[in-house]
Amino acid sequence: MAGHDPLEGTLVALSHPRTDLLECLQATYASLADRHGPENVLVLKRHPAGLQALEDALSNTRSEAVAVPQVDSLPEHASKVIERYDPTLERLEYEERIELISLLIAGASRAIPPYLERAREQDQFARDVGQLLLEATRQQVSTNDDLHPCLEFLYSLNDRFHDELTARGFIERADVIPRAVSLLESNTNDVRTRTVDSIDAVLAVQFEEFRSLDRRYLATVAADCELVCFGQHHASVERTAVEPGSLSSLAPGLDTHRPDTDPPQSPHDPVIRYLSLGTTSLETQPGSETSATENRATPNAYHIDTDTSEAQSRAIATEIAALCDRSGYTPGEFAVAVPSAERVPPVRAALREASIPTATIATPTLADDPAVSELYAVARARRTLEQGGSLGDLEPAIRDRLEARATLEALTATRHRSVTETLDAWIHTTDLKGRIAREANWVDARSQFENVERVRSIAQFVQTTDLVAPNWDGLVRMLARTIEYDAPHVHAVEAETAGEGVMVCPIDALAYDTRPVVFLTDLIEETYPGTTFLTSLFPTAWLRAMDGFPGVTAPTVSQLETTFEPVADGTAVPDRFTRYHLERSRRRLALGARAARDRLYFTTYRRETAGLRRTRAESRFLTTLREAPGIVIETIDPEAPRGVAHGRQQTREAILSEPRAGLEEVLRAASMGHDPDLAVSTERIQEIALLLEDETLDPTLREAIRAQFELAAGDVER
Repeated sequence: MAGHDPLEGTLVALSHPRTDLLECLQATYASLADRHGPENVLVLKRHPAGLQALEDALSNTRSEAVAVPQVDSLPEHASKVIERYDPTLERLEYEERIELISLLIAGASRAIPPYLERAREQDQFARDVGQLLLEATRQQVSTNDDLHPCLEFLYSLNDRFHDELTARGFIERADVIPRAVSLLESNTNDVRTRTVDSIDAVLAVQFEEFRSLDRRYLATVAADCELVCFGQHHASVERTAVEPGSLSSLAPGLDTHRPDTDPPQSPHDPVIRYLSLGTTSLETQPGSETSATENRATPNAYHIDTDTSEAQSRAIATEIAALCDRSGYTPGEFAVAVPSAERVPPVRAALREASIPTATIATPTLADDPAVSELYAVARARRTLEQGGSLGDLEPAIRDRLEARATLEALTATRHRSVTETLDAWIHTTDLKGRIAREANWVDARSQFENVERVRSIAQFVQTTDLVAPNWDGLVRMLARTIEYDAPHVHAVEAETAGEGVMVCPIDALAYDTRPVVFLTDLIEETYPGTTFLTSLFPTAWLRAMDGFPGVTAPTVSQLETTFEPVADGTAVPDRFTRYHLERSRRRLALGARAARDRLYFTTYRRETAGLRRTRAESRFLTTLREAPGIVIETIDPEAPRGVAHGRQQTREAILSEPRAGLEEVLRAASMGHDPDLAVSTERIQEIALLLEDETLDPTLREAIRAQFELAAGDVER
């Protein structure tokens, strides 16, 4: 089969991002399952994020014929194709990839361009190069005569990198789909026949994000099947970074249909439409299902503004607890969307400190994991011993760290063992995993277990490959580089429904998921839209004229107008590059807002931390939303007294602050010549007195309460 055959089938396209996305998908899937049987329908989602929510939604379809849906992400399905072709191929992990690229750069035979020579001194150089080459691999970009010298060097390096991988039986994740497309189109070893033999229909979900190579993959898999593509107009964020165009332009051979149902009339629908379409009304859209939404008494969205990033998280926790108490929500009905994976761990930790359960498994970076720090100390100690040193030559910090867990003789007992055997012996002897299980809650324990396995995987790679010295020096160097360049975007961030907690996730993970209540955090100007649109490796001025860069760097007037609905006249845009990627950031907010079924919150903060810091400007998108006709955003003051303290942490803080707050209220009234009203303070103090009589009260908390009353009374010394 030719690899460039056009897609033929049906495109079910929503006019814009809609809250009832999953319900529309259910109806589409039910129709296919009724005709072909659920066991013969393959559902391919472009991205793995939200895959479980999609599978759950399709399992609950109205059709009685549907049993367990056959759902897969496109990258994972392509991985299975590769495994059918050659089960011995190993996928290269992120840390292994960074190490090999770093070694290739260091040993490059050709001269490194002066700019890259200077840039390699920056901390994030290897990470930025790795991200650029990942994208070049996904798009199969190769060297040619018209490339910028820096790109020519990097692409040549990438070609050499893949030659080394092929020779050693490795394949990197970015190369999975390109390799699978080649195998399917050529039907090598009947791999295509074995892949599609039992498939009668294919449902392609999140079609707006299918790139050119993804569409070739889809055309090959669905060549002899009924193909139905499902997507949303004005919703592509990732694909438009590398390929301009609207949803309808992706596959002109598809017969386009709209869902039979009208969009739901929830209060925040005008917000979604304004962010994605530039208007609060659907009347201007051809074939629109509904007219403009009338003004409602209910706010379209809510805004929480705080002083600092930490205060933002506390305010979110307070609002979640209040909604659970007032409206009967459960923690599993909330989603807190952060702009990037780097923000997941701190926000999740802040919610848990406020006694808000979270269901997110967010692996912390290796530098923050005490188990990884311990194993790194073991590796450095063994390197010292292998180089002829003694236990007395160990650095004090390393010696103290290891002596706190075991005797140092445990290191000398494994002197002649391999790196993997030594690490395994240390883990067993010191009961490392047992300590993790006892000292951490189940969510954090799972994260640390995964990081321990990452370190063991690195040790095995060092020991088995000839690209890295198979000794302690090689392991220490690779671990140090991995810890330095470790990036949260490579970690698994997933929601565990068994935990029944708040979902904390990157905003992109909500593209095909819904929750009753959604908080979109960090709506500041430097995040939405932000300043670095594609990469920090090169100056933006270079990108505008950098032919061959794997991204949209020079959008035309036509591309700007056809890709983004809010751009009515591209000729009036002075900077098309900036406007193009600004609109992508705006769409991210639209997709996050789409995920809210009942209530939508925007949250902001003015400073990163307390003290004298630069003020963060509010996102321009939030400002324009306030000014949009027919949209009402209610501001919630997190400092305003609500009368009720929600959650254990807030309750403790309220109780401990009451003695001082009551005294200050009396003094304030007296200083103004007023008679203080002691009724409220008396009532609260009586409630605290009843609490102190409770025998089940934590003794530490009881003592802290008594201390606060004594301090308020002037008894400084106890």
